[in-house]
Amino acid sequence: MNFLSDTTAPVHPDILAALGAVNDGYAPSYGADWVAERVKARLADIFETDLEVVLTVSGTASNALALSALCPSDAMVLCHDEAHIQRDERGAPEFFTRGAKLLPLKGDHACISESSLREVLAEWPSDFVHTTPPAVLSLSQLNESGVAYSLRQIRILIDLARAGGLRVHMDGARFTNALVALDCTPADMTWKSGVDILCLGATKNGALAAEAVILFPEAHDRFPVLQAHQKRAGHMLPKMRFTAAQIDAWLSHELWLNLARQANTAARWLSDGLSALEGIALVHPTHGNEVFVQMKPEMRQALKAAGAQFYDWPDGSARFVASWNTRAEDVEDVLNAARKG
Repeated sequence: MNFLSDTTAPVHPDILAALGAVNDGYAPSYGADWVAERVKARLADIFETDLEVVLTVSGTASNALALSALCPSDAMVLCHDEAHIQRDERGAPEFFTRGAKLLPLKGDHACISESSLREVLAEWPSDFVHTTPPAVLSLSQLNESGVAYSLRQIRILIDLARAGGLRVHMDGARFTNALVALDCTPADMTWKSGVDILCLGATKNGALAAEAVILFPEAHDRFPVLQAHQKRAGHMLPKMRFTAAQIDAWLSHELWLNLARQANTAARWLSDGLSALEGIALVHPTHGNEVFVQMKPEMRQALKAAGAQFYDWPDGSARFVASWNTRAEDVEDVLNAARKG
């Protein structure tokens, strides 16, 4: 009954097999191999556009590198107060950008509100020497409350950002979970809505350690900068074919989508079951693979005593995260323990 995080899940067998298959003979270093080239072609086909790709092995590295390519050191990134880059990356964005400021915004369920963005853009002009100018809007999709921005919300926020001269970064550590939840195309959720750079995460969705920083056409000018920062930060892996092989297998035969559907379905079963019980209330809508609930202390203790593992969130709620490997019986065991508690 492990619902601590999707990073606690095992690697999907197809991805492990791909690592074994690529471990044969020699290949060019630093991402110049044929597997990385195939990944780029696959992603261009999936996203329906020309693009550039940098592969990394962690979401924090992806976000920090992407922001370092978009945001000058004397400017700032606008993000939600609950965003991973704000709360959970130990200053990595500030470190990689050499001092750029993060300005947290408000909004229900960890979604930046239109009014909050309007207020900040009015408050922080780009042409006043005493203030730090906003340069980037960062959106998390799914966000830290497990909620997906609708396409309409994304476009409203990005239109405001664009009007203010900002570029747009999307933290997609759980991008695929949001994608299958919204049932839209990857293109619609990203560059067609105005996203410059997407950090596409595979690690939380079946991979060992694999992320893709995708630069859409409007951000191709930042590719040399991103590569230079990747090298300087020690994130340009010599044997990049092993990272590429993970993404390659993940994208093959719609595995990435199927794994996200499995995780989302398990989370939906858990969410529906828990919210139907007396003494438990959902804190956020369940859009993807995360479930946040408030419950009585005795029920929380009963669940942990029964072997359920979940995260005690800072706001006092309990966070359950389903993965591609979550079994129906794990969900049912949690529900049975909650009923007894």
